[in-house]
Amino acid sequence: MSQVTYLTKEGLQKLRKELDRLVNVERPAISKQIGEAIEKGDISENAEYDAAKDAQGMLEAKIAELQSKVANARILDESKINTTQVQILNKVTIKNKRNNTTMQYTIVPEGEADLKQMKISATTPIAKGLMGRKVGDVVDIKVPSGLIPFEIVEISI
Repeated sequence: MSQVTYLTKEGLQKLRKELDRLVNVERPAISKQIGEAIEKGDISENAEYDAAKDAQGMLEAKIAELQSKVANARILDESKINTTQVQILNKVTIKNKRNNTTMQYTIVPEGEADLKQMKISATTPIAKGLMGRKVGDVVDIKVPSGLIPFEIVEISI
């Protein structure tokens, strides 16, 4: 039984687009490479053939993984997100009590994390520590550099 994957609509579209690219672009390209390697003669000692078959195996595994994720995807209903306490899809503004820096993160499903866009996975230590907390709460979060106290300044959508 496959694991349920929680995604936003955009996250599911991104997965479907990637799956489509792998199936309709990458798969035919690898098939062509295998065909070309076979045309060169004896495949028992053909490094190109072996490399293409290995690439095909990895590609098929990736396609199967994405197909499973898409099949078991559950869309998060953004209309039901509230801001009384931290939950997935919230934008959370936190203040590091140690150095008084303020940061704002959006907590997203694991597959949609992108630190450049300030989107952190719900499975990260910071997100786990913030989940269920309210504005004004101070949370001690264990990070690689130690224990850091963060104050929740704002929760928004």
